[in-house]
Amino acid sequence: MIIAALVDLGVPASVVEGAIGALGLSGFHVHFGTREHHAIVGTAFDVHLDGTPPPRDYAQIRALIAEANGLGEGVRARALSTFRRLAEAEAKVHRCDVDAVHFHEVGAVDAICDVVGSAAALDYLGAEVRVSPLPMGRGFTKAAHGTIPLPAPAVVECLQGFPTYDAGLAFEFVTPTGAAIVGAHAKPSDWPTFSPRAVGWGAGTAKLKDRANLLRVVLGDAPTHIKRAGTETTHTLLEANLDDVTGEVLASCIEVLLAQGALDAWAQPITMKKGRPAFLLSVLATQETADALAHVMLRESTSLGVRRTELRRLERPRRTVTVETRFGPVPVKIAEGPFGPPQMKPEFDACAAIARTRGIPVREVIRVALLAADTLGGAAHGSAEEAAGEGHGHP
Repeated sequence: MIIAALVDLGVPASVVEGAIGALGLSGFHVHFGTREHHAIVGTAFDVHLDGTPPPRDYAQIRALIAEANGLGEGVRARALSTFRRLAEAEAKVHRCDVDAVHFHEVGAVDAICDVVGSAAALDYLGAEVRVSPLPMGRGFTKAAHGTIPLPAPAVVECLQGFPTYDAGLAFEFVTPTGAAIVGAHAKPSDWPTFSPRAVGWGAGTAKLKDRANLLRVVLGDAPTHIKRAGTETTHTLLEANLDDVTGEVLASCIEVLLAQGALDAWAQPITMKKGRPAFLLSVLATQETADALAHVMLRESTSLGVRRTELRRLERPRRTVTVETRFGPVPVKIAEGPFGPPQMKPEFDACAAIARTRGIPVREVIRVALLAADTLGGAAHGSAEEAAGEGHGHP
């Protein structure tokens, strides 16, 4: 079904047939056709045997693949990896050395064709392989050594690390060969974030009343420029309730947090249990600095714990320019973007320093700086720099 789905997706049948032919085996032929399940038509792939081929052990199969001259190196590596995965699973089940594993059903010609053919198809695509949670059947099935439970022991071993679920039916949904192919070449995933490009259906032989016996393969492009709207986090909010802190200690804590890289830090009065007056200390941080700032909160305040909430923030593009005024140069922050007229704000500390030096009100320095910035249309000589880390006026 894996080969059928990949050929239905668009892999040329000749890629599969050529890889199988390179093994030099005889006594069989392969056939591609179609089957319909629940009104969905999928591609079918069958290996028809002319007789009863002998079973092979892991060493024989490994040598067969390694010595196949017409096999591409990528195909060879994938096929060997698949059989290695299966041999390690069987060795664990039978408590024996890997090289001593003796395959029965999986060592037959049809299983070898499945492994090598799927390796050729996957190598042709060259795509990263993701697989959704796999269905596990119930009941029992007959094997060379007797009756074994479903899912087969080797299946469970091959699928370690892959999510599975109860399919609710006494049926072998995943065979050891299929599990080995998945385990060797795929990564577990739910439906991925990507743009579907092509779809292939591989049809099984069994008819199931409650579902279509089909394997679906979807080829897609991973979008590097598209994010799922409303899901990406950009900042972190740190909070702590303080009912035993003095105003001086709280002010010092905020000062230290800002000095250590907090985008903003503030406190607001709250009422805690038993009517106790308290403060809510809050810190806005980047995701990169959140852990360090949480440690600062615990060190500088009286809190025993810090809460953490991941946030998204929509920002206006900001820059800082320097304008010339009759009082001297003043840095002005300008917020722009598609959010209406620009907002301009002179840097208060610079304005206050000029006001103290000249003995004038700080509001006069601010007024003159705004007028100069507005007159120049926000332009100024000197280099403009991003003001994203200034920590004032953050929503």
